[in-house]
Amino acid sequence: MSRIQGTLAALKAQGRKALIPYVTAGFPFADITPELMHGMVAAGADVIELGVPFSDPSADGPVIQKAGDQALALGIGMTQVLEMVSTFRQRDPHTPVVLMGYANPIERYDQKHGRGDQPSAFIRDAAQAGVDGVLVVDYPPEECVDFADRLKARGMDLIFLLAPTSTDARMAQVAQLASGYVYYVSLKGVTGAGTLDLDAVKTMLPRIRRHVSVPVGVGFGIRDAATAKAIGEVADAVVIGTRIIQLIAEQPRDQVVEVAGAFLRGIRAALDS
Repeated sequence: MSRIQGTLAALKAQGRKALIPYVTAGFPFADITPELMHGMVAAGADVIELGVPFSDPSADGPVIQKAGDQALALGIGMTQVLEMVSTFRQRDPHTPVVLMGYANPIERYDQKHGRGDQPSAFIRDAAQAGVDGVLVVDYPPEECVDFADRLKARGMDLIFLLAPTSTDARMAQVAQLASGYVYYVSLKGVTGAGTLDLDAVKTMLPRIRRHVSVPVGVGFGIRDAATAKAIGEVADAVVIGTRIIQLIAEQPRDQVVEVAGAFLRGIRAALDS
């Protein structure tokens, strides 16, 4: 059982819902991410999604795009992201970490660091750093069977996105490969766009669960404790990213962790109420 699977199973046994915050690695300061990750865990995070900066993100809205651009300008790439996870693991051997991003940084990393006998340098080094799951926005299930198998062989989960437009056939495809959890994108569009339609989420989740046996997390559009609580009543996990990025974007360095933690403590309390 992976660290993600164990964490979510334990929460289910307790009747609690998972809180999964997203932050962009290396934002808003190049060296703050491990400290920020620890602060989020202390505030009640159960799993951390760590965004890998990329120059052409197709699913990210302007807030997260800007954070990624700033991190790239600070020299943050896949090598630095894996170093951040390794640093985080020195003090926290328990909290699952999911890398969320795009195919290009993974494949470029393999090109630079792979060897003839071990071409998948990313999987090798991610496992060694302590990564627990990978969500690759532009890896459709039909093109990553081997990637999923190699991740699972190293104890890591491959996490997929599902959307309001996902068909039953696509859900069935995802169900064959997904592990850890699936991430239901509650809005049509990019991160941070639109207003969350709770009724639509409540209608969609039973459809997803008819195909998918792993837990279902919901993200995109969750901005406050009230919407988090409402989503937590129907989903297994609540994913929040854009609002955290907005809150920490203009903070001085010594306030970033506190501001993020204060926000997440409110979400945690709402989920547990």
